[in-house]
Amino acid sequence: MKYYLIAGEASGDLHASNLMQSLRKHDKEADFRFFGGDLMQSVGGTLVRHYRDMAFMGIVPVVLNARTILRNLAFCKKDITTYHPDAVILVDYPGFNLKIAKYVKTKLDIPVYYYISPKVWAWKKYRVKSFKKYVDEMLSILPFEVDFFREHQYKVHYVGNPTVDAIVQRDHKEETFSQFVEANGLDNKPVIALLAGSRKQEITNNLPSMLEAVKGYSDGYQLIVAGAPGIDPAFYGNFISSFPPAKVLFNQTYRILAQSDAALVTSGTATLETALLNVPQVVCYKTPMPKITYWVFKNILHTPYISLVNLICNREVVKELFARFFTIDNIRKELKQILHVQSYRQNMLSNYEEMRQILGGPGASDRAATIIYAKCMKNSHL
Repeated sequence: MKYYLIAGEASGDLHASNLMQSLRKHDKEADFRFFGGDLMQSVGGTLVRHYRDMAFMGIVPVVLNARTILRNLAFCKKDITTYHPDAVILVDYPGFNLKIAKYVKTKLDIPVYYYISPKVWAWKKYRVKSFKKYVDEMLSILPFEVDFFREHQYKVHYVGNPTVDAIVQRDHKEETFSQFVEANGLDNKPVIALLAGSRKQEITNNLPSMLEAVKGYSDGYQLIVAGAPGIDPAFYGNFISSFPPAKVLFNQTYRILAQSDAALVTSGTATLETALLNVPQVVCYKTPMPKITYWVFKNILHTPYISLVNLICNREVVKELFARFFTIDNIRKELKQILHVQSYRQNMLSNYEEMRQILGGPGASDRAATIIYAKCMKNSHL
């Protein structure tokens, strides 16, 4: 069968590549054509457009690149029409993908599958109507999304979370602390990890305050910044040059976390990864106009938390220091708690275990592929 996939950013490239591998287990003759990245290309098929040429984040970049986005949309529609796949598989990236879903369903009548639901429960609930009209099957990776969609009379499948798979399958899984420090030229002091985000603006906003907050720990701990992929080492040098004890390691986020006693983490998937690796953490996220941002969060957004750990457990497991709560003093206080108050630390670790139970075991892409292939086979016999 022929499958057309659209992933518009790095995380989508990763999860889509795993889904493609899983589809190949069911369908040895699977032919793939896709908007995506290097990981998808390594599985096989035809890369039509790289996500680097599509990843415009924020209002201003989107406006400035409006013509490019419209050209990409027009080209994608034409390409799908020509290829005429048995299924179109959309991976997150809602602004672009929902427009494609509408076109494919109304103009081509090709089945549409959505893997990794956009976070409409936090914002833009109205988009549920579009899902119901244009998406045949929604494959969710967050368990609480099932109840949200059910409230809107829309059935979705929870297939598990691919981050669980990534943690289970990671390299250096059996590495000891001694092996880690020796491989990276470090000493034997315990590690505090700093994960300041994956984009330059996030790093600029968060890393200076994180470094300031851990200053008092540099004698007893090693302070290691997990360098984000695609960010020039010189960019980090602008921040740590005035704070020599901190070191930046690239392409080793899981290795760093696995050997850390605690972590300061900018909100996002990193909070979930940190919890799955059993590292007590402080969620830190600096925002512009913090008082206004917090008001918007409390009064307009439809979510009680910003971190995936808390959202999955539906209560505060990790402290969220964002907007008006993001201060150096608050970060220091919470870091002291998770490092030195044993009962506090142990309670967080116990809650992590409950979170793992809620998420379920590995195999998200396999379960998603099973559903898609079964539906495709059924459609092919109609």
